[in-house]
Amino acid sequence: MATSVKYSTPSFTLFNKSCFDLVELDSCSIDALITDPPYGIAFQNYRWDQALPHPQIWQDCYRVMKPGAYGLVFSAVRLMHRVMVALEDTGFDIKDVLFWSFLNGMPKSRDIGLDIDRELAISSRIVGEYQYVQGYRKNGAAHYKARKGKPICEPASDVGKKYKGAGTGLKPAYEPIILIQKPTEKGLRIAQNVIKYGTGALNLEETRIPFEKDEPKVGHNPHPAGRVSANLLRTVPLADGYDKFFLIPKVRQQKEDFNNHPTVKPVSLMEHLVKLISFSGQTVLDPFAGSGSTGIGALQNNRKFVGYEVEKAYYDIMRKRLHECE
Repeated sequence: MATSVKYSTPSFTLFNKSCFDLVELDSCSIDALITDPPYGIAFQNYRWDQALPHPQIWQDCYRVMKPGAYGLVFSAVRLMHRVMVALEDTGFDIKDVLFWSFLNGMPKSRDIGLDIDRELAISSRIVGEYQYVQGYRKNGAAHYKARKGKPICEPASDVGKKYKGAGTGLKPAYEPIILIQKPTEKGLRIAQNVIKYGTGALNLEETRIPFEKDEPKVGHNPHPAGRVSANLLRTVPLADGYDKFFLIPKVRQQKEDFNNHPTVKPVSLMEHLVKLISFSGQTVLDPFAGSGSTGIGALQNNRKFVGYEVEKAYYDIMRKRLHECE
């Protein structure tokens, strides 16, 4: 267990400790919540991803957020419904689900035909060897040299041949991001809540998708700054002549030599999310801050940041990254 450490500058405050209780933060002091918590799917058997966040954490977040404040919570498709129930039971309103769509997700299936061979104690046929083509890691070709020579097999049994290539799941191509909101103060209209607390509205102007050069402006009275951001965030262009989407590539693993966090999110994505649910000068909280991508998105857009990270190694990476972008 990491010891409790606090580090603070005028722009950000970091805690190397569990986010349980958030005792360091005053009630109704946070303008926006953006976090990528454990998904509870045992990603690559990491200890910290064995279970979903304890409901107490969402209750603590609810306490420190201002009335009307929005939050964005990353999740996994299989357990998103349980996270949404926990958030709703806490008192948050579920407003939407954003879909961050990408093309380079890693298939997590297996060849059932080969499994059948193993069950029947029949040796599968070797038909070649895997070749590294394109990498997710920085300097990936060198990294994967050790894997060269791994055999490509095909089923040899009659039953295995029938189920050759059959699997147990589809290639993932998106991550859901749950948009939540703490209810506005009772008795206040939205505009009144914004006047009193500065929260209660999405920052649609700052997240418009600009028109490209010479792109025809279609639709009724098109806005000169571009189209309103959608709840679909894509990594490759997709347009039907009217709709446009914010494009965010996935992070190449270990793009920064010192950052070995396994689930680091693109800074451009976090910047977009920060701008969507907060305004200049406001404070963004991330109770599962990891290597600090939310904090970078906040600092680079004139927001303040509060981050909690229990793992000392990731806390140190976050502190270094945030200092570099001040």
